[in-house]
Amino acid sequence: MARGAQARRETQDADAEPRARPFLKWAGGKGQLIEQIRPLLPRAWGRYFEPFVGSGALFFALRPAAATLADVNRELVDCYVAVQKHVEAVIAELCEHEYDEEHYYRVRDVDPDALPPAKRAARTIYLNKTGYNGLYRVNRKGRFNVPFGRHTNPGFRQAASLDNLRACARALRGVNLVVRDFEQVLRDARRGDFVYFDPPYVPVSATAAFTSYVPGGFGPADQERLARVFRGLSRRGVRAMLSNSDTAAVRALYAGFPIDTVHASRSINSNVERRGKIGEVVVRNYGNDD
Repeated sequence: MARGAQARRETQDADAEPRARPFLKWAGGKGQLIEQIRPLLPRAWGRYFEPFVGSGALFFALRPAAATLADVNRELVDCYVAVQKHVEAVIAELCEHEYDEEHYYRVRDVDPDALPPAKRAARTIYLNKTGYNGLYRVNRKGRFNVPFGRHTNPGFRQAASLDNLRACARALRGVNLVVRDFEQVLRDARRGDFVYFDPPYVPVSATAAFTSYVPGGFGPADQERLARVFRGLSRRGVRAMLSNSDTAAVRALYAGFPIDTVHASRSINSNVERRGKIGEVVVRNYGNDD
C-alpha cells in the first residue's frame, strides 16, 4: 500500500471512529517518536510484521491492512488477544480493580496462568497502569516483580481509557497475534513486506539495562542474532526498520545500512540525572526512495 493510500485510510478511520492509542505503557514505547519515524517509512509495503510488539505504538498509528504482531512474552500477547476478541469482558474485569497499594500487591501475587483470558488481561493492564514507571519486568522465575507506583491519576477505569480499549479492539480485527521468537515469525515474510523491529535496547549504561521482559533477558548474543536476521531480510527483499539505542555497539552491528538519529524523552534510568532527551537510532535496509 502506498504511503498516500495509507494516509487516506488513516483519515477515513479517524472520521469513522476514535483513533486507537496504545493501551499499555512500555519502556521505550514509540508513541512520542511517531512523527520522527514517519518520514523514514518505506513508500509502500505488503504485509506488516512487528516481532517485538510492546505497546504497538507504530502499529496503532499506521493501522496496516494486513499485520502480524508477535512477542515471546506470552502474557503480553494473551492480553492483546483478549482485547481483540473479548474487549467488553476485559473492561468489566478491569473495572473491578482499584488504585490501592494493598490491592496492587494482592493482584501482583496472583498466578496469571490460573486466570481466564479476560481476567488475566485486566490484571496485566491494571499492573501496567499502576506499577512503577510503566515497567514490565520479571524475575528469573518469570514472575512480574515491579513495585507499586505513585501516580496522580492512573486512569485505568476512566471512560476515555475504556473507549480507547474498544478502539484498540477494532484496530486489532483480523490481526495475526502470535507468541513466537522474532526469527521464527519472520520465516513467512516475503519480498515487499515490511518489518519493524523495536527490541529491548542495547544498554547505554549499567543502570539503564531494563531487558528483563522474559526470564533470561535479551543479551548481546540476541542482539547479534537480530542483526543477522536483519541482514537476511535484506537479501530476501523484505523491507526492515529497526530502533535501538545510539551506541557504538549498535552502529557496528548495522554498519553499511542507513542510520538516522531520533530523540526521545526516557525516564527508565535509575540515575535521575541521566533521564531526559536520549538519542536513539533508526536503521533501515532501504533508501529514501524505496
